[in-house]
Amino acid sequence: MEISFSSSSLSFFFFISFFLSLFHILHSQQTYVNNQQLDCYNNASQTLGYVCNNSSPSCNSYLIFRSQPPYYDSAVLIAYLFGADSKTIAETNKISDVEKIPKDTPVIVPVNCSCSGNFYQHNATYTLKTHGETYFLVANDTYQGMTTCQAIMNQNPYESRKLSVGLDILVPLRCACPSRSQINDGVRYLLTYLITWHDDIPKISQRFQVDERSVLDANELSESATIFPFTPLLIPLKTEPTTLLTVIPPPPPVGSPQPSNTPVVETGSKKKWVFVGIGVGVGFCILALCGVLIWFLLHRRKQEGKPIREDNRFEESAVGFGELSGMRSGSVFSQGIREVIESLTVYKFEELQRATDFFSEDCIIKGSVYRGVINGDNAAIKRMKGNVSNEINILKQIRHSNVIRLSGFCLHEGNTYLVYEFAEKGSLSDWLHEKKYQSSSTLTWKQRVQIAHDIADGLNYLHNYANPQYIHKDLKSSNILLDGNFRAKVANFGLARLVENQEGLQMTRHVVGTQGYMAPEYLEHGLVTPKVDVFAFGVVMLELLSGREATTATVDEEKGGDLLLSMSIRPVLEGENVRGKLRTFIDPCLQREYPFDLAFTMAKLAMNCVAHDLSSRPTIAEVFMSLSKILSSSLDWDPSSDIANSGSIVLGR
Repeated sequence: MEISFSSSSLSFFFFISFFLSLFHILHSQQTYVNNQQLDCYNNASQTLGYVCNNSSPSCNSYLIFRSQPPYYDSAVLIAYLFGADSKTIAETNKISDVEKIPKDTPVIVPVNCSCSGNFYQHNATYTLKTHGETYFLVANDTYQGMTTCQAIMNQNPYESRKLSVGLDILVPLRCACPSRSQINDGVRYLLTYLITWHDDIPKISQRFQVDERSVLDANELSESATIFPFTPLLIPLKTEPTTLLTVIPPPPPVGSPQPSNTPVVETGSKKKWVFVGIGVGVGFCILALCGVLIWFLLHRRKQEGKPIREDNRFEESAVGFGELSGMRSGSVFSQGIREVIESLTVYKFEELQRATDFFSEDCIIKGSVYRGVINGDNAAIKRMKGNVSNEINILKQIRHSNVIRLSGFCLHEGNTYLVYEFAEKGSLSDWLHEKKYQSSSTLTWKQRVQIAHDIADGLNYLHNYANPQYIHKDLKSSNILLDGNFRAKVANFGLARLVENQEGLQMTRHVVGTQGYMAPEYLEHGLVTPKVDVFAFGVVMLELLSGREATTATVDEEKGGDLLLSMSIRPVLEGENVRGKLRTFIDPCLQREYPFDLAFTMAKLAMNCVAHDLSSRPTIAEVFMSLSKILSSSLDWDPSSDIANSGSIVLGR
């Protein structure tokens, strides 16, 4: 009996040990926040902090903060903000306590990281300084994403809509201690790094001289995962960080010897296994290539047995279709056509006829755009002449919720029919400028800010994340479509241009666009950069604010020409009586049901976007971040609040 009990106890302890090992494995890495910090009321677990992993209740950790003059540009001021030790910051960064640090210089901030509840954090205290400061602004602006609004809201008793100047709030800064598996791999510290534009895992790994796989594993990321600017990333370090790690090392000169820390293949048996591995890998590659070649030949022979015109999907009239064409009667598809077929549906003309009741007038949305029903789903079918390969080539490889989706096309008798997802609410221009919409209902303040945010999100994707990257070049309110929930989608890519170099600078003699939206440098000199889209987006924001069109006929016959909306905002925001002038400028359909402070902030952002000098305009990424803050505050805004309705103008920092 005693022996049986001991065996059972032993089994039990083995089970407990196995369970604890699984628990340790599950919590050996930390989940990347994945841009969810922008939605303050989405309490996803990764937004609340890094989970305690039972390896240590506390540890030394490091944060990266970028200097922001004049408020946080010395070791003393940064230490005050982070609740850290100024002497330690100065020593780590090899500066004096009061030495001024240039703007945006990465500063290493050593902190003590402790497990509090379920999450690791370093606590700082922040005193709200101005009216209009929110948990979102404190997290993403003041602390540069080193915490989240969700984490602050979770650990403070103050209601997010009732914050006041002078209130002290707890700020849980994101940090973490190495897991046992990381410690076994030699990791001693975890550094919280804020991702910036043009960062990727290889660049970040090179900067901190760590293995890419260790960074991916530390943040539970796959090699194909997307990382976002202004979000934190854990960097596992085997030694204490130094200022050298905050500077990207230059690439080694061509022909330079291998660095001493680069793994070198040893001789003997290890070298033999390397060659064996290479041989096996090459063998598999050859077998795979042979299989693909055999499949391709069989597939091609099968295709060649069918006439191209058999299913009437392509006709000889497709000749002259530009980059997507090149077909002749009886020939096989060109490579361009093959690529399109892989990602788009090629419709028969008869299918589109049935979908639109033979293109009847009752199905016309506007111009040559028809509403159709295909397989039970609504679609917008656009008939176009000429070469539309540019738009097809762009849209067939773009997938973003704020860019209109192209589902397929059809070629028939010299026309191209493009089939798009259906936007139930029509164009933004209709809702802002057509009387039939204004008489029935109007866009609310929150809807307008959400639409602006959606457009900026789509443009930000095109400029910075699409592969390759694009400049839209024809942004205007009539090219912004609204779905059933009034969410915006950027449309009409007929004039879009590929970003051909890192600076995004291009010249053209063929200046095409819509008056009122074209940037001065493009109109006057044919200069095309991403800032062309920023200018046009600034005009769209002014339309959202004012309800006015981009151009209006002048009443002064001597001056002639049209009045440009882009020229009207600066006189409103400068000089005396700004409040009164802005109230007059804002769309009367809103009937003053909007937060004046946020309207002022958005107007100022729009004014910066339409600056005459392109170097004075913000990037679309900066615009998107500003609108994210405006949107978050707008969603928090209570129309019935006296404070919200009578608040003073917040100029910000």
